[in-house]
Amino acid sequence: MSIDIDTFEEKSESELADMTNGERVLRFLAHNDNRAFKPAEIAEQTGVNKNSIGNVLGRLEDRELVRHKGPYWAITDDEERLASFSTYFQTTSALNERLGEEDPDEWAAHAPDEPHPNAGRESDDE
Repeated sequence: MSIDIDTFEEKSESELADMTNGERVLRFLAHNDNRAFKPAEIAEQTGVNKNSIGNVLGRLEDRELVRHKGPYWAITDDEERLASFSTYFQTTSALNERLGEEDPDEWAAHAPDEPHPNAGRESDDE
């Protein structure tokens, strides 16, 4: 799969090698933001396994980064949401490169057994 020259220039070798399936799909759909595709087409164009593409698209939809109608999928039209995700991803990648990736099992080992008392409450601002 090809990438745009800005990505080529900005990313390190390890970042380019470690691109996730979700990132591949988002980059492809963002590059083709004037079109919508069926999952099989997205899988073929991104190199994501056809058996995994549905889960990848579902996770991206849960994050409101893609949208779909019938069998077709496209990048979100919420540019602010995409920019926010991009900033988050770049920051996380830079911190991981500098400090090492976090271990989810370590986080789970230190998680409280009970949810925070405010969990699930609506804020006064809403």
